[in-house]
Amino acid sequence: MINSVLKAVELLESFSPEDPRRTLADFAEITGYPKTTIYTLAATLVKTGLLEKNGDSYSLGRAVIRMTQSVLINVELRDRAAPILRELADKTRESVYLTVPDGERVLYTYAIESSHRLAARSALGDHAYYHSTSVGKAILAFMDQDERSRLLDRTGLPAVTPNTITDRARLDAELADTRARGYSIDRSENERGTFCIGAPIYDNNRGVIASCSVSGNSERVVTDLLSTFEPVLLDAADQISRRMGYVPLRVGR
Repeated sequence: MINSVLKAVELLESFSPEDPRRTLADFAEITGYPKTTIYTLAATLVKTGLLEKNGDSYSLGRAVIRMTQSVLINVELRDRAAPILRELADKTRESVYLTVPDGERVLYTYAIESSHRLAARSALGDHAYYHSTSVGKAILAFMDQDERSRLLDRTGLPAVTPNTITDRARLDAELADTRARGYSIDRSENERGTFCIGAPIYDNNRGVIASCSVSGNSERVVTDLLSTFEPVLLDAADQISRRMGYVPLRVGR
């Protein structure tokens, strides 16, 4: 075994959703390695893109996302979903996203972003809470109830914006509505001034494995344009599900 590789892996594995940033002192405390060793390892990981340096702290880099996307299921999903999502973006002229569950967050694995998106950078590679996003709620609503309860018990319902649902009973009602209509709504709950609708994606075992969304900077996405966007979003999610082996129990679903 190569000890330096094992030590580098230890640094990468020290991150968690609760602790997304580490300093050299944090690394030293966790691993017990000398700071000089950690400094050299961190500098190497930054150069490869596996870590990003922000002032005195480090976070996981975008190269980790590229590696994650190389996992077979993510490659298959992304490749099968991409042409359908491009068509969805053309129809709505809004940003379109594909996400997969990744521990206690959802991970954005594919994005087609409109020219009028306000954010300076792409959401691709970002993590987000389940309860504050349309993509997350689309997965939560159709997740096994016990699994959903365990997940929410671990993460809680932290407020991301003033509109985030932070009450469990209210979230349960929101998820029931999502199941009834087949899609979820984000009313500026995860990012100020951003409104989204999301739909679940299933596999051949009829389990929810991903979600996709239409996202825009106008509230019209979830009001005036909802009747236009909802059918094309659900159709796109259904097409992707079928490409992943999903067979509806009845015609139309």
